[in-house]
Amino acid sequence: MTGHSAMRKFHLFIAVFIIALDRATKWLITQKIALHDSIPVFPSFFRITHVENRGAAFGLFADSTSEWKIALLILFSVIALVVVSAMLWRNSHTMTTTGIGLALILGGAVGNLWDRLLSGKVVDFLLFYVGEYQWPAFNVADSAIVVGAALLVVEILFVKTEPEKSPNS
Repeated sequence: MTGHSAMRKFHLFIAVFIIALDRATKWLITQKIALHDSIPVFPSFFRITHVENRGAAFGLFADSTSEWKIALLILFSVIALVVVSAMLWRNSHTMTTTGIGLALILGGAVGNLWDRLLSGKVVDFLLFYVGEYQWPAFNVADSAIVVGAALLVVEILFVKTEPEKSPNS
């Protein structure tokens, strides 16, 4: 059981690190950059900006006027947290891409849920663009979720697992 415990602590560390980094960066942005202001980092490519997202990831449903939007986003986040936590608990016995991916998703989901529960919106600040084309602003939590999901896809598509041997083999 020692291996399980060590891996669970490692995965928990990853999730807590993402939550702490997300909270710290969002706090810094809200303290140092006025809402809708930005700082060019690489002109014509990347800027740090301060926007608030009242929708889902990357601004999805932000323009929805439904009175249920926030409650549904919170409910969806809680359900996702329960599912990811259960999967992480089951897959935490060894060091795998799946475990790291799930820990990143868990940390990111908690980071954005924290904002949504406190204020009904999420602080986003990383903005990539080329000319007039831009990717919706995002944050550390969103980044962790995307990287975690990408790790899961890589694991599913490219990592070969040993086929289970039947007892009659």
